[in-house]
Amino acid sequence: MRRMTARPANAHQARLLRLLRDSGPNSRAQLGDEVELSRSKLAVEVDRLLETGLVVADGLAASRGGRRSHNIRLSPGLRFLGIDIGATSVDVAVTNPELEILGHLTQPMDVREGPVAVFEQVLTMVGKLRDSGVAEGFDGAGIGVPGPVRYPEGVPVAPPIMPGWDGFPVREALSQELGCPVMVDNDVNLMALGEQQAGVARTTQDFFCVKIGTGIGCGVVVGGEVHRGTTGSAGDVGHIQVEPEGRQCACGNRGCLEAYFGGAALARDAEEAAREGRSPELASRLETAGRLTAADVAAAGAAGDGTALELIRVGGARTGQVIAGLVSFFNPGLVVIGGGVTGLGHTLLASIRTQVYRQSLPLATGNLPIVLGELGQAAGVTGAARLISDHLFSPA
Repeated sequence: MRRMTARPANAHQARLLRLLRDSGPNSRAQLGDEVELSRSKLAVEVDRLLETGLVVADGLAASRGGRRSHNIRLSPGLRFLGIDIGATSVDVAVTNPELEILGHLTQPMDVREGPVAVFEQVLTMVGKLRDSGVAEGFDGAGIGVPGPVRYPEGVPVAPPIMPGWDGFPVREALSQELGCPVMVDNDVNLMALGEQQAGVARTTQDFFCVKIGTGIGCGVVVGGEVHRGTTGSAGDVGHIQVEPEGRQCACGNRGCLEAYFGGAALARDAEEAAREGRSPELASRLETAGRLTAADVAAAGAAGDGTALELIRVGGARTGQVIAGLVSFFNPGLVVIGGGVTGLGHTLLASIRTQVYRQSLPLATGNLPIVLGELGQAAGVTGAARLISDHLFSPA
C-alpha cells in the first residue's frame, strides 16, 4: 500500500484534514460552513486534497436542496502508530485516520533498561500488530516517554527515572526503524491530548491532566494546545516541594511531591506499614508476592483496610495541595486525574477534591470539575496518534 507522502499545502487544507479526522466523513457543504470558505475556493482546496490521495469521495451526502454533493472522508488506508512508554510498561496501538484504535498491545517493561532494550521490545510489539493485519505500514508514529523532552528534536533531557536516555535521539532512531515520520513528547502531554481527542476533555480548551503513575506529571492545555514551556519541562509538578527538608527524591532534591506519592512512594510506604504490622491485609500480600505495588494498596483499600485507605488519603491530600496552587494560578476549566495509580479511584479523587476546594479561591473552583480520565491505558496511545496526525495535517 502506498504510504502518505503528501502534506497539506496551506492552512485551509490542514483545517479540512483535521475536521475530517475529528468529525468523520462530511459533505462539501458542511465543510464549507465550518471553514468559512466560498463554495468555489472550497472546491479548489478539496479537489487538490483528492488529487493527493489524502481524502476520498465517500458516497452521496444528504440533500440540502439542489444537486446532492459527495461526502468527503480521509483516505481509509491511513494508519498511525501510537507508542506510550511508561516507567514500568509500554503500550503500542494502531489507529485509523479518525484515530480510532484498531489494535492495542500492552506489556510490562522497565524503562531503566535503557533505550536499546526498550525499543527492541517496542519493535517486536509493532511487528505483532503488523502480523495481525491491522496495518501493512505506517504513515506516522507518535511516541511518549516518562520524562522531559526537547520537543523540536524529539530528545529526552535529563529524565530522573530514565538512566541512559539523556540525549538519546528517539525521533531519529525510530523514524529510521519504522520508515515513517515520528514525533516524540512527554507521556503526560500525550495523555492530555488523548483525553482531549476522545475522552473527558473533548469540549474543554483550558485544562490540566495530572498523571499519577510511578511518578507524577501534569499536561497543561491552553486554548486547546499543549503548553510545553521554553525547554519542554512545563508541568513537572512531581518535583514541586511539599515538605521543606523532607524526604530525598530521585531528582536529588528533598521534599518533592513525588517522594511522598506516586506508585513508587506508595509501594515503599505500604511495605513499611506491612513490616511494622499496621496492616494484616498488606502484610499478607507482601508475604505472597515478596513486594507490593500501588495495585496492592488499591486492592487492600477496596477490601476496607484502614492503613491502605489512609495512605491513599494522605497522598491525595498532598497531591491536592499542589493542584490547588496550580488552580489558583491558572484557573483551568477542568482537572483530569489519570495514570496507573487511578486504580485507587474515588478515595484518591475525594481526597484531592477536598484539598483543592478547601485551599483554592472560590472563584477558581466554583464550577471546576475534578474527574478521573475516561480512556485509561488508551489515553497515551490515542494522544500519540493525535500528536503525529497534528504534525502531518499541518502545512508542509
